[in-house]
Amino acid sequence: MIDWTFALEWAGFALRWLHVVTAIAWIGSSFYFIALDLGLRAETSAPSGVKGAAWQVHGGGFYHIRKYLVAPEELPAELTWFKWESYATWLSGFAMLVLVYYLGAEFYLIDPAVADLAVWQAVAVSVGSLLFGWLAYDAICRSPFGRDNTRLMLGLYVILVGVAWGYTQLFTGRAALLHLGAFTATIMSANVFWVIIPNQKIVVADLIAGRVPDPKYGIIAKQRSTHNNYLTLPVVFLMLSNHYPLAFASDWNWVIASLVFLMGVTIRHWFNRRHAHLPAPWWTWVATVALAALIVWLSQPGARIGADAGGSALTPGAARFAGAEGFDEVAGIVLGRCSMCHAAEPGYAGIGRAPKAVALETPAQVAQHAARIYVQAGISAAMPPANLSFMEPGERAAIVAWYRRALASDAPG
Repeated sequence: MIDWTFALEWAGFALRWLHVVTAIAWIGSSFYFIALDLGLRAETSAPSGVKGAAWQVHGGGFYHIRKYLVAPEELPAELTWFKWESYATWLSGFAMLVLVYYLGAEFYLIDPAVADLAVWQAVAVSVGSLLFGWLAYDAICRSPFGRDNTRLMLGLYVILVGVAWGYTQLFTGRAALLHLGAFTATIMSANVFWVIIPNQKIVVADLIAGRVPDPKYGIIAKQRSTHNNYLTLPVVFLMLSNHYPLAFASDWNWVIASLVFLMGVTIRHWFNRRHAHLPAPWWTWVATVALAALIVWLSQPGARIGADAGGSALTPGAARFAGAEGFDEVAGIVLGRCSMCHAAEPGYAGIGRAPKAVALETPAQVAQHAARIYVQAGISAAMPPANLSFMEPGERAAIVAWYRRALASDAPG
């Protein structure tokens, strides 16, 4: 029999690895070109049409880079395009969304205490919101409202705050923040796919045809690239947040996410000014520290451990495991070996909150987190950490046998 949980765990690991690698490539190239563009200086000996140039040194070599205001008079024989870094990041991220949150919707996406959605409804809302986000953003940017960049950024921020609140009214706290990151990352990648690269191709086509390219295409692409620059850091925070309940398990998780977007602006503004060789705006670090302190304070009261960890009611997905042979024995093992830490009020010294917001104080919660228990305490000895509660090999074997019997069954009960 194929152990699908084992296979899916490795598939998730591989996708996460790919996602991180491609994201590093995308973010690195994006940050580099923003810094390069801001650091350009006028060059008297430059050819006609050159906006600015920069001398850079790296890896023992010197580089002389020039940027044309629109395009060179003659197209070079070879061009390097920066696009697949973005596409691969989004594709791998969406694949992870499907693998973890769609296929595991009853465990990670849906919280009946927040919104009692069917799996298909939750998935439809997820996909629909990503599509709607891009269409709405693109329409606003192309509208008269989008002609003023400052006004546009303020308007988009208000929308992001509304989306943050909306996700917390539909999904688990963990899924809400992750989806806000996916919502924003979809806009960023779509900017590259639908605007930046097509506009660059229009300019290239004009050059090949002997026409003078219209500068508007570069201006539009630059606007979207600037948006991506300021959205990058918040997206990274939101993608990491699902590992840290202090961010997603708070009653104020949507406010925390909203403040993170402001932190992204203050941090990037400091670096952008430095790259442009302008006076460093040190006030941005004061603002950043103040925002971070506010986030830490908001994360303390009202942590929703129960909401994200499974309460007393069984979801359809958990019923299969609760009804499998050996469940009572496994529930007793987990409650005896794990609940001192995985509790609303942990009893183990130095543990202030249930790790990963996973509470294991009731049989229902054990069934709800069956896959995690199987991977972390069954087929591996990752939990309890350093085997602090002295879980026996026979107990781990009982967990494995129970879980596999549940998977082999055709129906709950």
